[in-house]
Amino acid sequence: MRRLLFPRRGGRTCPEATNRRKSRAMSRRRRPWRRPNPRSSASPEPPPGAGGADDGVDHISGMPDAVLGDIISLLPIREGARTQTLASRWRHLWRSAPLNLDYYDLPAEGDLLIRLISQILSAHAGSGRRLCIPAHHLYHHPDTVYAWFRSAGLSNLQELEFCCASYPPALPAATASTFNLSSSLRLATFSQCCFPDGISETLHFPQLKQLTLECVSISEGSLYSFVSACPVLESMLISSCIGFSCIRICSPNLRTIGVRAGYQDKVKISIEDAPSLERLLQLNLIVGLDISIISAPNLETMGCHCYDDNSGFSFKGFPTLFPMVVHTVKTLSISVRPLSVDMVIDLMSCFPCLEKLYIQIRSLQGKNLWRRKHQSHIRCLDIRLKKVVLASYGGTKSQINFAMLFVLNAKMLELLRFEGPCCWGKEFIERQRRLLQLGKRASRGARFVFSQNTCLRKLQDIKHVRDLSVADPFEC
Repeated sequence: MRRLLFPRRGGRTCPEATNRRKSRAMSRRRRPWRRPNPRSSASPEPPPGAGGADDGVDHISGMPDAVLGDIISLLPIREGARTQTLASRWRHLWRSAPLNLDYYDLPAEGDLLIRLISQILSAHAGSGRRLCIPAHHLYHHPDTVYAWFRSAGLSNLQELEFCCASYPPALPAATASTFNLSSSLRLATFSQCCFPDGISETLHFPQLKQLTLECVSISEGSLYSFVSACPVLESMLISSCIGFSCIRICSPNLRTIGVRAGYQDKVKISIEDAPSLERLLQLNLIVGLDISIISAPNLETMGCHCYDDNSGFSFKGFPTLFPMVVHTVKTLSISVRPLSVDMVIDLMSCFPCLEKLYIQIRSLQGKNLWRRKHQSHIRCLDIRLKKVVLASYGGTKSQINFAMLFVLNAKMLELLRFEGPCCWGKEFIERQRRLLQLGKRASRGARFVFSQNTCLRKLQDIKHVRDLSVADPFEC
């Protein structure tokens, strides 16, 4: 019986079983198709307002106008204007949203750009958030620019940027009309402008937190007044400016200063009273700064400072006059020509709490034989370095002797990174590890990394005051 009902594969089939299968197939063909009932599905219905993928409800348009306006203000101006075509709900939002007007986003140049900006400002009824225009418009179209500042579209402007364009610097004179929005500004960039001495008495920026002066002509007294007129200033970038030989800093809230001196100028910076200052950055590897620090009790980061055999460092007051400042510095970046162990030992004496040291090697000269000359002195030093980066490392005998100073004496070292101009082969790295005597390292947990010049940040990349706010200014 079992063999008749369940025949083996390849055997003969029972006639009754064959007839039953045929009848089931015919019944399925004749059965009419019915639409499935969604309520009989095994999966439960989503609760009301769950927002499924295909519910077709526009949840964004249900937000308040103020929230949608803030979203639109973060978009480029062309994209923000296009939101008027999304739906009738969005038609009025762009005209009343905070204005983000950047000439880079506009498809126009010259006089056509001037007319287009005027049309946008006349049609816009909301307050201003950001205005970015070429600085040369102050020189060629001063009346038009001053009319823009008086328009309702720029009321309560928060960010104002006069950018360097491709035109030669015209150095237009800024007047009091340029700053009729100064009470609301939080970020200001002035490029290719000339500040007359008389205007410094009228300046007042009660809410300005970020300031950039680039290719600006300003006297020493006006610069001091400019900074003093910003009581809540936190970040300042001074790049390639002329008209002064000294930068005097007296600011209660200033936290970061970046200075890029011109290639022909020797600039002195005097930190007279900066209780909140945390970073002092020199952004030019060729021309150094003459630095004088009187009071900066919270200074933690300095660089990139130049060193050479003839003049050494341009620090004033180190190490004995201001020990409170020296003991706070934890991160330092230096540019060295030539590489010198004597220089590092002096730094360890000046900055005993230093934890990160970035060294840009600019010369292959020197021998750096330190064991006979400094062995007894090095034993007395408490080297607290945790991270050392040697940029433009070539693996020469002089550089190996220099690096061994950290390998054999830095007991708290966590990372020593060698950055070269090209990708090294396996044989080169193994030879370097052998010559550096890594097996005798003072810190057993230290890591030694060989890489290309991709990690150390280039100072020329710092072009905006916002670039000064990164966690580590010397890392990409």
